[in-house]
Amino acid sequence: MSNNNFPKTLVDFIRDIPLFESLNQDELQVVVGYLKIIELKSGEILFHEWDKADFVCFIEQGRLNIMRKKNADNYMVLNTLGRGRSIGELSIIENFPRSTTVKAKEDARLILLYREKFELIIKNHCEIGIMILKGLAGLLGQNLRKTSSRLADNMLPLD
Repeated sequence: MSNNNFPKTLVDFIRDIPLFESLNQDELQVVVGYLKIIELKSGEILFHEWDKADFVCFIEQGRLNIMRKKNADNYMVLNTLGRGRSIGELSIIENFPRSTTVKAKEDARLILLYREKFELIIKNHCEIGIMILKGLAGLLGQNLRKTSSRLADNMLPLD
């Protein structure tokens, strides 16, 4: 892929991510300047449970297993996420450790937004930062509704 097409491709990818969906083309181009791209090989760990959480990750390519430790030597896979999904959205606004381990199920290409870079977006491009925060609030609300629905489906009647 040529370097001239790469930023446009990245802009096209992040346009469909809920955190950025309200941004226009020029605003998306600004955000791209704050992102980091990494690649993981199958079996590589992105982060471990209890690690410092200082970035949100967007899966551009590949699949990641979201895991939790069962005991000292074994993990339980909670979910497998693919293209367009995100992990660790809260890490750009709060300073809590990771609650899961994330491992590449297959070779993966990931887009990272570090908390310090997000803070620079807020400082240097306040309007863009506010729109990203609104996207984050919407995503968190959507996740909370799904979790509440699952909880309600599994609760015993109070009678």
